[in-house]
Amino acid sequence: MKRRWFKIAGALLALAVGGFLLAAAGLMPIKASSGHWPITSWLLKFTMRRSVATHTLGLKPPKLDTPDLVLQGAGHYETGCRSCHGSPGAPLPRVPQQMTPHPPNLLPVIAELKPDELFYVVKHGVKFTGMPAWPTQQRDDEVWAMVAFLLEFPNLDVASYRQLIFGESPAAVEAISLQALSPVVEVSETAAIHCDRCHGRGEGVFPRLGGQRPAYLFAALQAYARGDRHSGIMSPIAAAMRSDDMQQLADYYSHLEVPTPPSRASAEASSVARGKTIAHDGIPGQRVPSCVDCHGPSSLPRNPVFPILAGQYADYLELQLKLFQTQHRGGSAYAHLMHPVAAWLTPENMRDVALYYASLTTDSHHLKP
Repeated sequence: MKRRWFKIAGALLALAVGGFLLAAAGLMPIKASSGHWPITSWLLKFTMRRSVATHTLGLKPPKLDTPDLVLQGAGHYETGCRSCHGSPGAPLPRVPQQMTPHPPNLLPVIAELKPDELFYVVKHGVKFTGMPAWPTQQRDDEVWAMVAFLLEFPNLDVASYRQLIFGESPAAVEAISLQALSPVVEVSETAAIHCDRCHGRGEGVFPRLGGQRPAYLFAALQAYARGDRHSGIMSPIAAAMRSDDMQQLADYYSHLEVPTPPSRASAEASSVARGKTIAHDGIPGQRVPSCVDCHGPSSLPRNPVFPILAGQYADYLELQLKLFQTQHRGGSAYAHLMHPVAAWLTPENMRDVALYYASLTTDSHHLKP
């Protein structure tokens, strides 16, 4: 018996040495133009599927059939994924077709993978394929948004895809220019397409930027660019921007008028009232300070890099508080001040204070430093 095991060990050692010598001699072809042997393709795909199945055991997807998640995922797909995987009505791009393996047609892939498996692939990427990991591992909410969009992807045609990306008038996107929208600040047409399609749509999943403090917006873009504020959607965009572009965008959005927020439903009136108490008085029993000292509304001077919260979408504010609580948000040099505050808030507290700020209109004090 011992002799047999020695023979097996010797054979494995010989294979390992032979493989190393083959690689060291430079005889192994690495050119993408040659493609994979069928057995190599099968082995890589089999290994990937088994790994994904194992690592997603016990992973429970959240509710994904919501329009806001689909919309959020759609915006990033257009920016970060379409160049490799194509879009409805368009073939796979030529350059990625020369990769080995080339990025797949998504329709059969989406049909084969469960939502939790799609999440794992999108978040972590796949080695030896060129499929990158999500740009930050801190934002599972963004990854789930992408999964929500991918589940809707097979149902989209050209028109519905473009409407998700560009809004109600996709045909006019190429003509949009922020110069025409604001005589005060000049910014590029590229910024109009990449920023206004998310932040000019009036959707709760994206923050409302109009009327925000320019110092805060500039600091936020810098934090995204450095990777200090975590977002797989915003970080790549900000990292490609120059400092003066960031300043122009910050100035532009600070001069935009903020629309009056819609009136809250009567069922939410009590929640808004509780949120007002938290914002103005804090919750001493939970070690939660008041919000207005830093974020207003108040006529007192405040640090210009602290954001204005009045009129912001409740869903967005609630998400930020949850991210602060788990310390997955990051931000500028002042972001750490929110960690002990959010740590003591309950989910109900977060919703209440978010609804309160969403119910407010801007006032003449908000833009004071």
